[in-house]
Amino acid sequence: MARPGLTEGPAPARAAAGGTPDRSGLTEGEFRAELRGFLRDRLPGPAPRDRAERLAHLRAWQATLTDEGWVAPGWPRRWGGMALPAALQAVYHREMALGRAPVPPTNAVGIVGPTIVRDGTDAQRERYLRPMLRADELWCQGFSEPDAGSDLAALRTRAVLDGDHYRVTGRKIWTTNAPVARRMLLLARTGTLAARSRGITCLILDMAASGVTVRPLRDMTGARYFAEVSFDEVAVPVTDRVGEHDQGWSSARVTLGHERSTSLAAAALRYQRVVGDLVELARRRRRLDEPAVRQQVARLVSGARLLELNGARGLGQVLSGQPPGPVSSVSRLQHAEFEQRLHELALELLGPDGQLDAADPRMRTDGRWVRGFLRTRASTIGAGTSEIQRNTIAEKVLGLPADREEQ
Repeated sequence: MARPGLTEGPAPARAAAGGTPDRSGLTEGEFRAELRGFLRDRLPGPAPRDRAERLAHLRAWQATLTDEGWVAPGWPRRWGGMALPAALQAVYHREMALGRAPVPPTNAVGIVGPTIVRDGTDAQRERYLRPMLRADELWCQGFSEPDAGSDLAALRTRAVLDGDHYRVTGRKIWTTNAPVARRMLLLARTGTLAARSRGITCLILDMAASGVTVRPLRDMTGARYFAEVSFDEVAVPVTDRVGEHDQGWSSARVTLGHERSTSLAAAALRYQRVVGDLVELARRRRRLDEPAVRQQVARLVSGARLLELNGARGLGQVLSGQPPGPVSSVSRLQHAEFEQRLHELALELLGPDGQLDAADPRMRTDGRWVRGFLRTRASTIGAGTSEIQRNTIAEKVLGLPADREEQ
């Protein structure tokens, strides 16, 4: 099937090593002033509502960020990042949030990218990272399966080594951005099912390869960001294996750790702005003087601050050279439950208007809250259910006895 957003032909050449401006020695004030100046001069207008036009808008902005050295604040400069210390990364994410800068078209830079930076070969980094940063090639993450969502180690998609290629057969589901992605970071079973996490290999798969079928899935908001992806003897070169054969679980943990920690650090700062928008909604709806509403708003203001502090802890851990680790489950659980509470209050403030379709002309200003409410119903399911996060926290952080055999 044809999929919008695919780019053909070679990606633009990567800038020479060290080509990204070195801002790591700036003071917080100097860095903030320079970033604000860049946003003042280069920030695009509001994103179009049409999905294809919106995607093009986001990709153009991502290319601008990359070309001018304002992308991937935690990546090494050699691979196009900014290599900022933790304090300046916090300033970066805060200013991007306050400036309402568009978010990346996919989460690959924050999730897939760090895995390739850590576990990939130099050839893979040279080939894939800059097109990923510029959004010339969009990525998706092929982890969840119909029978292996929360229990990811039970995945059944199989990759059979055949000379200098793997032959991949199986199925992934709830794959975000698969309809527009050109590449997938894929987990496939290369050992026995009984081996669980010890028999999984991490591969980079070309979504345009023969044997790949993408079936978009419509979610509660009416959008088609997710998809079911099937593989029928898809050939993946051994040179596109990330890490060692049967050792992909280690790479998966890096990916999930960044999804649950460093990428959430940026989202936490955005949510401080969103809480401010919620206060404005309460004011417009003449509800801000109600004690019950004020109490809920106060809890959300405190919650957004706690998200930032916990995100900074995870970010500091990564910058010190450590993997995000099981503490990232704290961030994931905290974030999922926070955004559900926030949108539940928003729907309460909308009153009867909350029953209108988000696209209704009467909801031009407030339709975002309806979409957000529907979207965040899945927050406690995606990227590991809240139950899984609590188990991880209990066993790996608090040291409580495991309730099942160690994986």
